[in-house]
Amino acid sequence: MKTLKFYYKDCLKNGYSIGAYNFINLETLKAICEGCKRSKSPVIVAVSEGALEYIGKNYIRPLFDSAKKEYKIPIFLHLDHGKSFEICKQAVDLGFDSVMIDASSLSFEENIKLTKKVVNYAHKHNIYVEAELGVLAGIEDNIKAEKNIYTDPEKAKEFVEKTGCDTLAVAIGTSHGAYKFKDNPQIRIDILEQIEQKIPTTPLVLHGASSVPEDFVQIINENGGNLKGAKGITENILKKVSVEHHIYKINTDTDIRLCYMATLRQKLKEDPSNFDIRKINKVAMEEISKYVEYKNKKVFCNSGKI
Repeated sequence: MKTLKFYYKDCLKNGYSIGAYNFINLETLKAICEGCKRSKSPVIVAVSEGALEYIGKNYIRPLFDSAKKEYKIPIFLHLDHGKSFEICKQAVDLGFDSVMIDASSLSFEENIKLTKKVVNYAHKHNIYVEAELGVLAGIEDNIKAEKNIYTDPEKAKEFVEKTGCDTLAVAIGTSHGAYKFKDNPQIRIDILEQIEQKIPTTPLVLHGASSVPEDFVQIINENGGNLKGAKGITENILKKVSVEHHIYKINTDTDIRLCYMATLRQKLKEDPSNFDIRKINKVAMEEISKYVEYKNKKVFCNSGKI
């Protein structure tokens, strides 16, 4: 089975990215893995601090191990937006494949210090570390910021050299959550290109990259929801950075939630007498699987890469 280290290099060499899909329960985990099995794609299944608390730390590894055994594709377990050394250590001790230390809200010097501490511990256990430089606007779980602070290419080089992080999440104008933009997104490909020139061998990560599909939003709003003004990253931009740039990993959390919620709302309204959640979950899982399969094939361009 191909390793995560293999994909660090292969994505950059052959022009594709891996979807890092966040899961929050058994249903979303299985649905994501099924979609990736259909597209024959490697996948990073990510859990945030909030999801780790919701699912329970003693359940994460058994769920992941069962999925890996069942689907028989390259599946990697990742901690998304760890905000402290303690939560990253917990994930390392649980045997995650990679952890993200998000110290981007700290000063440059403090970000380096905390990231290096996580790197030193994780690397002793052969676990990879993702760090972040720059700030993404938006709200998601325990992440909240009012405005974007773009990644400084010069500082990116210094940061990677001083911390020894394996991958770097960059801020180029994407945003967390379902309400990413009021107007058209201003994604700074020029900044991305400058970063690539400074750290050409470092795999880069794009956060806040959900597309917020209009059909999901419409279904939610038509069935009692209120997501007016929700807007995401266009798929053309995501495909461009997947194929032409050094983005090896693209995070997708909001889209999975929207797909799940759209299906639940629609099916509950269609059959208000139903009280068997299994029936609705089966439909929701199929919709998530189809969406993940589509995203892998048409946007991330990673089908057949297992």
